Amino acid sequence: MLSSCQKKEHLVKVEGVRIEINDATQGNPDIEAYIKPYKAHVKKTLDSTLAYAPEAYSKSDGILNTAIGNLMADLILEQANPFFVSKTKNEIDMVLLNSGGIRASIPKGNITARTAYQVMPFENSIIVVEMKGVHIRKLITYLQESRKAHPISGLQLIVDKDFNIVKALINNMEIKDEEIYFVATNDYLYHGGDEMYFFEHAKKAHKLNYKIRNAMIDYFKKVDTIAPKIDDRFLQTN
Repeated sequence: MLSSCQKKEHLVKVEGVRIEINDATQGNPDIEAYIKPYKAHVKKTLDSTLAYAPEAYSKSDGILNTAIGNLMADLILEQANPFFVSKTKNEIDMVLLNSGGIRASIPKGNITARTAYQVMPFENSIIVVEMKGVHIRKLITYLQESRKAHPISGLQLIVDKDFNIVKALINNMEIKDEEIYFVATNDYLYHGGDEMYFFEHAKKAHKLNYKIRNAMIDYFKKVDTIAPKIDDRFLQTN
């Protein structure tokens, strides 16, 4: 009787090799031909005109509020509120975003979906938190101390030359400590991003499953021309 032994092979070493990809890298014609129609479709989707910007808007154009920041906060309020009302029967009182989340300017000319991706390249989603007025005051203290044009809507702040509060209103009304306010923000800030730790006092949070970028695109689709302005929502008096 004949028998044979087969030697078992064992993996004894794994090596990694860095393959550099740059402009000189040769493409694969078959792969390029396969993705060509998809690439054309994506490009057409991203570059189709949605609205028009009569001038350029940059987050460096203002001190405590900017046209692009006001646009961002206002469109979040306008686009997210119907979802929130249908879900909770309550309306959003105010919006707070962060100036660092605006990653590009809106140039003069046609606005496209690509514009939205450039301004908001992150996957941040809108979340609405329930906060007592006493904790809204911590939010206001944050704005006083940061002295930046963080986008806000529904909230009006007037400070003196030393950044002491002269006036603080939500929906043009005085803030009541025990009243519950519905604040729209994004999931990054809700979890303490940009040191916005005051959100930890929120009684409840409502996820809308609605990305800020998608809210921007939906807003651009329904307007012909944008016209954001620097206004009096956050001012410093002499």
